[in-house]
Amino acid sequence: MKVNGTHYRSLWWDEDKAALQIIDQRWLPHDFRIQQVDDLQAYADAIVEMRVRGAPLIGATAAYGMALAARIDPSNAHLDKVWAFLDKTRPTAINLRWALNRCRAHLTVLPEDQRAEAALKLAHEIADEDVWINRNIGLNGLEIIQKIAASKKDGEPVRILTHCNAGWLATVDWGTATSPMYHAHDAGIPIHVWVDETRPRNQGALTAWELGSHGVPHTYITDNAGGHLMQHGLVDMVIVGTDRTTRRGDVCNKIGTYLKALAAHANDVPFYVALPSPTIDWTVSDGVKEIPIEERGQREITHVQGLTETEEISQVQVTPHGTPGGNPAFDVTPNHLVTGLITERGVCAATPEGLEGLFPDLSRIAESA
Repeated sequence: MKVNGTHYRSLWWDEDKAALQIIDQRWLPHDFRIQQVDDLQAYADAIVEMRVRGAPLIGATAAYGMALAARIDPSNAHLDKVWAFLDKTRPTAINLRWALNRCRAHLTVLPEDQRAEAALKLAHEIADEDVWINRNIGLNGLEIIQKIAASKKDGEPVRILTHCNAGWLATVDWGTATSPMYHAHDAGIPIHVWVDETRPRNQGALTAWELGSHGVPHTYITDNAGGHLMQHGLVDMVIVGTDRTTRRGDVCNKIGTYLKALAAHANDVPFYVALPSPTIDWTVSDGVKEIPIEERGQREITHVQGLTETEEISQVQVTPHGTPGGNPAFDVTPNHLVTGLITERGVCAATPEGLEGLFPDLSRIAESA
C-alpha cells in the first residue's frame, strides 16, 4: 500500500542498520512516524503498546524478535527465554504463538553457529508469506463482491461494513478484510465502505485513513450505527478480520464484532470473515469457553486521543473522575453466525468440515502435535 505516493509495508528490515523498522501506529491517522526496534524490550513494548497491532503483524514482529534473540545468543536456553518473554505480551491473537513456535522449532534443530542467519531468513519468509496470503484472500473475496455487484443497478455500489482495522496496517501488507475491497476498487467495481469507529482504540480511523489514501469511497460511523444501516437495507455484506479462529469456525475478533454478527443475522446480511490460515487455532474448538480474552488498561476507555484545533495530538478524559473502565479487547462470534470464511485457499463454511476441507495438511499437523 502507499502513503503519499510511496509504497510501505507495516514493517520492514533495514539492511544498512541491521534493524527492524515499524510504522508506529499509535499516532495514526494524524502523524506518520517510523520507529526502529533495536532490542528485545522494544519488541515487547511495540506489541504491548500497540505500536504494531493486528494478529498477522504481531506474528511477523515476533519472528523478527526471535531473529534478534538468535543473534544475541543462539542457545536453546536463550531462545526459550525469549519465546516466553514475547509470548506473554498479548494473549488472544494466535499468530503470536504460531510465529514463535515456528521460529523455535526451525532453529533448535540447527547448529548454533547457523541460527542467527537462519532466523533472519525465516522472519523475512514469514513477512513475505503474509503478503502472499492477504493478496489471495483479496482475490477470493473479490469473487463474492463481484457476485453482489452483478445484482446491482448500473453504478450502484456494493455497500460493505467492516469493524476494527483489518487493513494493511494490521498485516505486513494488503490487509485481510480490506484486501477484497482494494481488489474490487482496483477492478473498477463501485463499492462504499461503512467504517465502524471501533472504540476504545478507534482503529476505524486507521481503516478510513487507508481507504482514503487508496481512493476507496467510505463513511466513518459510530459503532452502534451498523444495526440501523442493516435494518434499512444499506449494507450488502459485512467483512471483518480475526485474531483467532477455532477449528470449528468460531471467530475471535475486536470487541463489538459479535454484535455486528447478531445484527447481520437478524437482517439477512452476509457476514464474512477474512481468515489467514496462521490465525486458525487447531487446538481449540469452543471459542467462547476456550479463547483467553485480553483485558486491557482502563485508560483506553476513560480517555480518547485526537487532533486538537491547534493541530496537536492530545488525549482528553471523557468520564467522570473516579469512574472505573472495563476493557475486554475481544469477543467471540459463534460459527453459526458466520456466512463464510475467506482464506488464501478459497472460501469455506465456518465448520470443522469446511476448514479441514481447505486445510487438511494443517489439521493433520495439529492432530499429530
